[in-house]
Amino acid sequence: MAEQQPIRVLLVDDHEMVRIGLAAVLGTEDGIEVVGEAGNGMEGLRLAKAYEPDVVLMDLVMDGMDGIETTRRLLEEQPDCRVIVLTSFLDDEKMYPVIEAGAFSYLLKTSRASEIADAIRAAARGQSVLESQVASKMMNRFRKPAQESALPHEELTDREMEVLQLLAEGKSNQDIADELFIGIKTVKYHMTNLFGKLGVEDRTQAAIYAHRHGLAE
Repeated sequence: MAEQQPIRVLLVDDHEMVRIGLAAVLGTEDGIEVVGEAGNGMEGLRLAKAYEPDVVLMDLVMDGMDGIETTRRLLEEQPDCRVIVLTSFLDDEKMYPVIEAGAFSYLLKTSRASEIADAIRAAARGQSVLESQVASKMMNRFRKPAQESALPHEELTDREMEVLQLLAEGKSNQDIADELFIGIKTVKYHMTNLFGKLGVEDRTQAAIYAHRHGLAE
């Protein structure tokens, strides 16, 4: 009987230490082979074309081309590839679009190494895996009736509300990052999301909205 070929995995993440850690952990798993590591979306597309992986572990928030667009373009070129999103974000603005783009599974970076390895094997068998919080949010999306009277800020996540409140206090992006112990890129990501939800175009309009609705001192 022919020996079963290992599952070929490509890592796409803009954090080098994340890639190093994943490659080291997955390298100890039977039947899994990491064939490449990409630090951004464009490099991910190039390596996917070169190595034709069975599974891609995809980060969502990356400079340049994000994980959503990278997933969409990758699957247009290689529809048989399985994309597993591995991210720190559960925001609707990222989760639903990447699933609609064709992502096969969705995991958080807090997942155990064994869970990631199991998800890779499941993807290779054609079985999707969703983080429990993701599955719950998706079910609620279909079950929850539309709330016509809901105010825009009621759709903000807890983190987006914190960013809005600090913004309304006149804090700079760096001040917000320092106070919330997050990166500048993450602050900008939350800013973009809350601007869209509030229907405003810039920081000034967001601050005015916050004060008008009593969300900040």
